[in-house]
Amino acid sequence: MDTQNHPEDDFDRGLKNRRAVLGDAWIERSTAGATAFNADFQSLITRYAWHDIWGRPGLDHTTRRLLVLGMTMGLARWEEFELHCRASIQGGVPLEMIKETLMQGAIYCGVPAANTAFKITMDILRAEGLLPPPAPLTPGVRASHHHTFSQPQLHLAVQGADAGEPIVLSHALGLDLTMWDGLAAALAPEHPVLRYDHRGHGGSARPAGPYTLDQMIDDAARAIREWGRGPVVFIGLSMGGMVGQGLAIKHPELLQGLVLANTTSQYPEAAQPVWTQRIAAVEQGGLAAVADGAIERFLHADFRAAHPGQVAAVKAQLLRSDAPSYVACCEAIRAVDWLGRLPQVTTPTLVIAGARDVGATPAMAEAIAQAIPGAELKILADASHLSVMEQPAEFEAVLRQWLQQQGLAVG
Repeated sequence: MDTQNHPEDDFDRGLKNRRAVLGDAWIERSTAGATAFNADFQSLITRYAWHDIWGRPGLDHTTRRLLVLGMTMGLARWEEFELHCRASIQGGVPLEMIKETLMQGAIYCGVPAANTAFKITMDILRAEGLLPPPAPLTPGVRASHHHTFSQPQLHLAVQGADAGEPIVLSHALGLDLTMWDGLAAALAPEHPVLRYDHRGHGGSARPAGPYTLDQMIDDAARAIREWGRGPVVFIGLSMGGMVGQGLAIKHPELLQGLVLANTTSQYPEAAQPVWTQRIAAVEQGGLAAVADGAIERFLHADFRAAHPGQVAAVKAQLLRSDAPSYVACCEAIRAVDWLGRLPQVTTPTLVIAGARDVGATPAMAEAIAQAIPGAELKILADASHLSVMEQPAEFEAVLRQWLQQQGLAVG
């Protein structure tokens, strides 16, 4: 029928929501396949469930999806759970949010229900080619979580082999040690691996700011000393790379290798107003005021289009960050100025850059590599700022090749 002569009614409005949530294929099967026996029922749920309820303005669709997962899980309505779980995954709901819904359900719906829900979800992820990397809970591979004895306390995750050269991973501004989940798991069979949350991030303490890079360097140094496995190979990305440069200058005895990824040794004077604006925006509007811009710097447009779930997870992690601590760290890293001291670095160094990185440009990486005696520079062609996420296999391959060259790899 000509829609101009057929004004939109509640069924049409409900059908739009139903299609947006469950997808075209499901809608075609449910509505086009209706018979005289079930057409009234299909009309009923489309008008009342999908328009009157899903069309209400109080909750966004992602929240409604998660509520449906929790309620169908609690009622053991597994057919409905599977339908909505698959639609949520295909619709780009972050896996972290789905996982947390099921974890909450383990308490309020019971462990047997959660076990079934996790199994169904894993089967869907496997079928969709989205199954996350293995994270076995076997000795050595399983990450154990600790805090430093010294203050302010830092949250640590330790995993990996007893033998092999020890590796420390240091994350970017606004994220936390889970940024390294994939690389840590890949390295763990051959190396002991320590990750830590910077002060003000993740599970670490949040002392009052502003912070200084010297404080953050001392944090890393005491984490290494308390671990007792040094000297280490220190791998820092972005803010973590700024800390790594300072470690190599101030505490060279703690390092036997240094990897500086997507970082800079110095910001141009023209960048200072940008930092001032970012700090002011967060102070006034929280992390939500800068999250979209940060994601655009972190991940290039092609990656964002191809991996909406990962993008949403990174944004959610950023939004969970503590705003005063974020500002305190901004004050620290805006003042980074290692370039003139980098010739002092004697630690073997690998510098990794993303060809599409506009925040820590290849030119900034080249300046670091030229200043550090003997440093090697690798540029990943299809990566921007979070290169370890955008190009995990290439990042790992470059790292392993360099470790082998330096005699820091197993075998």
